[in-house]
Amino acid sequence: MAFEKLCLIFLLFLLLALLSHSVVSQSSKNISLGTSITAVEKGSFWASPSGEFAFGFQQIQKDGFLLAIWFNKIQEKTIVWSANGQNLAPNGSKVVLSTDGSFQLVDPTGKQIWIASPIGNGVSYAAMLDSGNFVLVGQGSQNWWQSFDHPTDTILPGQILHQPAQLVSHYLPNNYSKGRFLFALQDDGNFVLYTTNYPTDSVNYAYWTTQVFGSDFSVVFNQSGSIFVQRSNKSIIQTISSLKDISAQNFYQRAILDYDGVFRHYIYPKDSKYSTRNHPMAWSIQSVTPSNICLRISGPIGGGACGPNSYCNFDGKMKSCNCPAGYSFIDPNDVMKGCKQNFVLQSCDEASSQAHLFYFNEMLHIDWPNTDYEYFKPVSEDWCRQACLDDCLCGAASFNEGACSKKNLPLFNGRFDLSFQGKALIKVRKDNSSSLIPREINPKNDKSKLFISGLILMATSIFLWLLLIVAVYLVLYWFRRNNQKLPKSSQFGPIMNLKSFTYEELWEGTNGFSEELGRGAFSVVYKGVLPNHPKNLVAVKKLKLLNDSDKEFEAEVSAISQTHHRNLVKLLGFCNEGEHRLLVYEYMSKGTLANFLFEGQRLSWYQRVQIAIGTAKGLLYLHEECNTQIIHCDIKPQNVLLDDSYTAKISDFGLAKLLKIDQAVTTTAIRGTKGYVAAEWFKNKPITMKVDVYSFGVMLLELICCRKNYDSNVEDEIKMVLIDWACDCFHYRRFDLLVEDDKEALSDIERVEKYVRISIWCTQDDPLARPTMKQVVQTLEGFMDVPNPFVLQSVTS
Repeated sequence: MAFEKLCLIFLLFLLLALLSHSVVSQSSKNISLGTSITAVEKGSFWASPSGEFAFGFQQIQKDGFLLAIWFNKIQEKTIVWSANGQNLAPNGSKVVLSTDGSFQLVDPTGKQIWIASPIGNGVSYAAMLDSGNFVLVGQGSQNWWQSFDHPTDTILPGQILHQPAQLVSHYLPNNYSKGRFLFALQDDGNFVLYTTNYPTDSVNYAYWTTQVFGSDFSVVFNQSGSIFVQRSNKSIIQTISSLKDISAQNFYQRAILDYDGVFRHYIYPKDSKYSTRNHPMAWSIQSVTPSNICLRISGPIGGGACGPNSYCNFDGKMKSCNCPAGYSFIDPNDVMKGCKQNFVLQSCDEASSQAHLFYFNEMLHIDWPNTDYEYFKPVSEDWCRQACLDDCLCGAASFNEGACSKKNLPLFNGRFDLSFQGKALIKVRKDNSSSLIPREINPKNDKSKLFISGLILMATSIFLWLLLIVAVYLVLYWFRRNNQKLPKSSQFGPIMNLKSFTYEELWEGTNGFSEELGRGAFSVVYKGVLPNHPKNLVAVKKLKLLNDSDKEFEAEVSAISQTHHRNLVKLLGFCNEGEHRLLVYEYMSKGTLANFLFEGQRLSWYQRVQIAIGTAKGLLYLHEECNTQIIHCDIKPQNVLLDDSYTAKISDFGLAKLLKIDQAVTTTAIRGTKGYVAAEWFKNKPITMKVDVYSFGVMLLELICCRKNYDSNVEDEIKMVLIDWACDCFHYRRFDLLVEDDKEALSDIERVEKYVRISIWCTQDDPLARPTMKQVVQTLEGFMDVPNPFVLQSVTS
């Protein structure tokens, strides 16, 4: 009986062994010796047994192929390893597992591009495993070479990096050559992120480190989704990332040193049933290291987190590089190259000071901390500005709490930093007047050339005189013939420093009013090209006037033409010809604020703050500072336009008056837009500048929350009306609910609370309880405390 039991146990172990062998044999598809893959547009590949990973060629350029491993079951064929990022393979290249066991990539002529170097000899076969590891297997099932031992920029679950090991970022998202950042597990055990002295591989500046030293350390990415540093005895020294509230088996994962220098842990649902709002069917970021790369990189040399003359902004997940006003990217496709001036720098010729030709663009919370060459304290901001204007070497200045720092060019390691309460002052030439560059004069003394020049000058003079006589005759003839046809409006254009366009000019400039930019109840805006305009592009507004009085039109155009402010769209000219009434404005390249708040990619919190302040300053100017006070009557995101630098500029100011609607008519279709209209429009109360304050308060809430003031599609009814929802959040002190998916705003929750207070203050039913725009600007910029709007409301009522 005991013998039978022993036999049964033996058979059971034998069965388990066979099952185990069966499972192992199915975990990979063996690639036999002599097999190859050719780089063609729709080439074949070697897939892992489950099909989750593939090894083969990815076409990166028209005739450039990358030998790579990628996730094969998702729509985005995301590459996790590559062999030849520095040297793409041409069409027709092959990767061959030769009969002698060598594994190499060759071009169509047989020239070697890349080769795997096995530890031993006698490779039996290759395999693409379900782990994402590609292996060359020798006798005894030993992995003599594997991609996990030669990572590029990515590690996968199950992968371990041993000392010394490194990852090198790619140059750009679609450029797999070596980039500017390095991940290193050093011989001393320290795990460090470096900037490199690009284009060399040498390290420059360590911007993040574990500060752990010793031997026998490794970086592990385990199957549970944790990335950590451990000792040889398996004790964990430091955890870098881990999954929270989700099951690792339901998600694909990868960790990559991205091209922008941030080490990110990504996840992707394996099936739509695992997809949620926070984890859509796309790669979503689980963690980032370091937490803010913009603030971490501050080395004295090198491009930094962004390139020269640019500044870095980090929203908690993604980094963006930006150029200050007056600058543009050297290469828009490679922002890390930095920014260049769009103007001529100040001359250091003492005989002709050019200080009066320059002004400053202010940028709050922006600094380039390592480019100072002079420092002064205590001084005033005006003193700081003048000191930089008078110094031809000063490209920018920083002013913070009575301290002034002069900065020379190029500017390095710029960053947006809310903890920096000062401002950057960027020196820019007025009107981009590059014509002031002195020309080189090289006079010639050769007498023959002087004689020839004299003859040419004489002949030219005679010709010009004849031409002038003919021109005068033609002008007199034309004037006599067409004097009665001239529109009266042509007589008042020069007074206002505006150009009076003919309808034919604007017809041709807009190609027959063919490209529409937007439309309202009483106007349509078209894109136009005017050759004599400095930037060529203009916006032409075609008005559908209800009143055809020339004098009224002229009076309103005259009022608008006298407004000059950086936060107002500039009026360039007009047409008042017959029945045609048109206004010509500067062209705003980024379009309306509404496009970014409700339709396009969300603006950063910093950008939204600057837009709020800029719009408020523009309204303050219209209400109190321009010669003729103007009530806008229709403030909303659609009427706030953005230029190349995302500077907010109010459009359509004065057009409510321009339309000359009967003052008794106060329907929302004429005097404003639903959701932005103050209560007094419906109560026959006097209309004051406080109607604009109300509309601004609504728009400020939209800027904070990045949603419309009314949204019937929200799941919770109490959130449909944004003003009501904001008041509820105010009462319960839950301002985080208004910006719950905006990490940048959450990190600045005190400002969020203050701005919500301001918006509620602005949207009081009683106009007397609302602030003036001057008070709004002061509170937005932090120069005045925000009162409790509900206390004010109870007092006024």
